[in-house]
Amino acid sequence: MTLPTEAQVLEALKVVKDPEIPVNVVDLGLIYGVDIAESGLIDITMTLTSVGCPVQDLIRADAEMAVSRLDGVTEVNVEFVWTPPWGPDKMTDDGKRQMRMFGFNV
Repeated sequence: MTLPTEAQVLEALKVVKDPEIPVNVVDLGLIYGVDIAESGLIDITMTLTSVGCPVQDLIRADAEMAVSRLDGVTEVNVEFVWTPPWGPDKMTDDGKRQMRMFGFNV
């Protein structure tokens, strides 16, 4: 069985967007870690822009669905963490550019 690489998992996650912010979770800097087990289990550690984010379950479901489509994936587990807290400094340059296009000052 061929497992996806971390780069492939991150690329798959780029379809997942925070509905409140029109930028994907990778470019927002919300992905803190990806662990790929030989069994095909993918553990994703991520955060959200705020602790009380009302779309947490939607983002989790979208992330699980996006990654589960990759070859070799048997299960996807998304864990939300709050340390370290998210800040605009975690965004990629492309994410900052996208935010500026939508009128955000970053």
